[in-house]
This record gives sequence, structure tokens and C-alpha cells, in this order.
Amino acid sequence: MDRLECCAWVLRGTLVRAAVRRYLPWGLVVFMLTGSLLKEFSPLPESYLSNKRNVLNMYFVKEAWTWTFCLLLPFIVLTNYHLTGKTGLVLRRLTTLLVGTAIWYVCTTLFSSIEHYTGSCYHSPALEKVRKEPQSKQQCHREGGFWHGFDISGHAFLLSFCVLMIVEEMAVLHEVKTDRSHPLHTTITTLVIALGTLTCIWVLMFLCTAVYFHDFSQKVFGTLFGLLGWYGTYGFWYLKSFSPGLPPQSSSLSLKQDSYKK
Repeated sequence: MDRLECCAWVLRGTLVRAAVRRYLPWGLVVFMLTGSLLKEFSPLPESYLSNKRNVLNMYFVKEAWTWTFCLLLPFIVLTNYHLTGKTGLVLRRLTTLLVGTAIWYVCTTLFSSIEHYTGSCYHSPALEKVRKEPQSKQQCHREGGFWHGFDISGHAFLLSFCVLMIVEEMAVLHEVKTDRSHPLHTTITTLVIALGTLTCIWVLMFLCTAVYFHDFSQKVFGTLFGLLGWYGTYGFWYLKSFSPGLPPQSSSLSLKQDSYKK
């Protein structure tokens, strides 16, 4: 077994377990609460990851949904078609990405609006003096001011939502069996490694958000929105017939919703 196969085997064996899907949401809550309390009462020393301009934040987290979308798209197409052979079902399942995009857009727009309507423009980061003239956040920054409002953590929201969505979609690997001679084997193996690596990065940066950034309540609300986005889709709507559905089960080439969630 070469290194690529070994890496895929480890990630596959870890991330597709039912226990991971069952307990990961609770784990994210624990990570957020523990990290936030640590930041409030026993702050960690500054590090490379506490710098907002670190490589992972600049080139991965800021484009978290783009990375997640672009890797899940071929993964869903290949694995779902391999199991069912039905183009219609594959297209139906791909709408999960459109739903995810809508959730990302609505939530980030809502967060921005809340920060705008609860914020004020200050002369300094110390928030000592408010500028009297009404301004937007963008105008405030252009004029050298500092905007302060209730800034719900977009990182906490998006990273938790992306991690849970990836793990839900990778559950299909329980049914995908290909040997090395299969034309799709190398492609699926590469996607498993890419998605597994991305999941590790998202969890790491979620922890960094908890430990280094935002106020306690801002992170709690961000995480709550991420969990609601996941549960509202995979835990409720996708169990219905009028939905994109859950990843297929090959035993009957259909969506075994009950057994998938056990």
C-alpha cells in the first residue's frame, strides 16, 4: 500500500464512522466553549496562527465555502453516480451545494447587517470617542475610523457548517467499493485525501477562532448558526421526500434515510 492509499485509508476509516457524525457537532460546541473561556480567563501567547494574515486564514478560511464547494462537487457526482447510475439522482443531490450556498449567503449577509445596525464609528481602537456623523462601516474605515458593532463570527459559522457538511457527504464511502484497477479509484482516493485534509484545516482554524478571535457571545452565535444550518438540512429537511436527499445506500440504490442516521 503506497502512501496515497495509506493516507486515504486512514482518513476514510476516521471520517466516515457513524460515531463521528453523531458526536462531531457536540465536539465543536465543546471546542468553542473551551477555547472561548480560555481566551477570556487565560489567554494564550500570540502565535503565527493568531495573526489574521497567516497563510491558512488568507488562502483557505477566507475562501472556505469555495474550497468546500469545489471539492464536494466532483465527489458527490462520482460517488453518487457510481452507486446509483442515475443522472437524475446525482443532479438532485448536487442541489445540496446550492442549498449550502444559499445558507452561506443569507447568514453572512445577516451578520453584516447586524454589525452595521448595532455599530458605531470610533476615532480609535480604544473606542473612546464616537464620531458624531452617521456613517457606514465602509465609510468609517475610509476616513480612518474604527467600526465597532456586534460582529457575529463568520468563521465560527462557516467552518462548523463546512466540517459537518463534508462529514455527512463522506458517509457515502461506506458503500463505495473500488479496487485499484477501477477507472474511478485514483480520482476518488485523491478527493478523499483532499476533503479529509480540508476537514482537518477547518477544525484547526475553528479552534484558532475560539482561542484567539471575537468575543464569547459572537462565537457562540456563529457556531449556533453553523449547527442550525447543518441540522436544518441533514437532520431534518433532507430526510423528507421533497428534498435533495441524503447520500445513497448501494444496497437498494435508494436513500435509506433511517439507517443512515442510526
